[in-house]
Amino acid sequence: MNAILDTLRTDLAALPDQRRLVASGRVTRFDGQILECDGFPVLVGAVCKVETNDHEPALAEVIGLRDGRNLLFLYDLDARVEIGGRVTAIEADNRIKVGPELLGRVIDAQGNPLDKLGPLLPSKSWPLMGRPLNPLARKPVAQPLDVGVRVVNALLSVGRGQRLGIIAGSGVGKSVLLSMMTRFSEAEVIVVALIGERGREVGAMVEQVMGGDARRKVVVVAVPADRSALLRIRGAHRATAIAEYFRAQGKEVLLIMDSLTRVAHARREVGLALGEQPTVKGYPPSVVSLIPALVERSGTGSEGEGAITSFYTVLADGDDTTNDPVVDTARAILDGHILLSRHQTQLGIYPAVDITASVSRVMSDITPPRQQAAATRFRRLVSLYLENRDLMLMGGYQSGQDPDLDLAVSLWPKLTGFIKQAPNEPASFAESQKDLIAMMEG
Repeated sequence: MNAILDTLRTDLAALPDQRRLVASGRVTRFDGQILECDGFPVLVGAVCKVETNDHEPALAEVIGLRDGRNLLFLYDLDARVEIGGRVTAIEADNRIKVGPELLGRVIDAQGNPLDKLGPLLPSKSWPLMGRPLNPLARKPVAQPLDVGVRVVNALLSVGRGQRLGIIAGSGVGKSVLLSMMTRFSEAEVIVVALIGERGREVGAMVEQVMGGDARRKVVVVAVPADRSALLRIRGAHRATAIAEYFRAQGKEVLLIMDSLTRVAHARREVGLALGEQPTVKGYPPSVVSLIPALVERSGTGSEGEGAITSFYTVLADGDDTTNDPVVDTARAILDGHILLSRHQTQLGIYPAVDITASVSRVMSDITPPRQQAAATRFRRLVSLYLENRDLMLMGGYQSGQDPDLDLAVSLWPKLTGFIKQAPNEPASFAESQKDLIAMMEG
């Protein structure tokens, strides 16, 4: 009897290896980064190894089925794949390794370390695409999160578990604002996803966010622009999965994704390669479904869990914030947005937050009435000044005609001084609230 049990145990132990041998096929078609192979049992999203003619196997991800064959998208842009090369599944369960070992590390889309700090062996696992969460089980957004930036803390207060977009054109200071939040935020864990950025910017951003004491609570997932489109998408999902794991451990997590637009561009590239029809401004329907699916994974958790407060940067091509489909989709699903203004950068106001065009949809739930009233008055004074600035410069306005405008003119240096903040100077939530109320009630 014991001999029979030993034989059964041996057979069961060998079963995964046998399945891996069966889960393979041969390349039947190769077109750019898309290849087809013989159909074999494998899940969509599984990673496969593809033989090449230079004896360096390439990696590809299963993205669908067509006429009984598996469709795969190559990770390696210059892989030397040949017809007849063997395709073998190596990651079939679509789970990733997570754990506290990730803190203080920089990894790529596949979880490999980029920081030359030695091997990385996380002890836990988590589904790459997350776990479904009952929306009725989510805790409400009820407490503010101190992000260390005065204008955001006081005028656009962020709640624990809120999802916000940072909408900006190129060169208006979004990277500086993100690095300030990363270094000054009171979050227990910070996950930074650098998706589709230039290699130089990735290195500079990592150097900024990994400096000082903040390093011990930061995880960076970096996938530069020269990587495969699927790796960029996978990097976004990996960063979100890491944040979900820490939320399940009861941690207050800050997720920063720079940028959501690059993820959408990657999804567009894959969709068009698969034959999807472009709809609005060249984006296929799969882009519109990707953004909500990614964003909705963040937010508050259920009872006993923490929360993921998330910031997603959205690039506005040509500073167009009204006709871009990615901007519109993100603005509709997020709990608020922060618009960075090129006009304010020209005035030398940094961070260049346009408070008249920005909104936090949960601010009224997490701040006292005095702060809300002061913030409303602050916005009105800034709006009055900017609307009449050209008129005053041309001499078309005389002091005394509008008491509110006169007040805005007299307070303008203080208003801009309140918005301005040096990149190395943190401003706590309590201090920001106190200074705002004192200015507006004084």
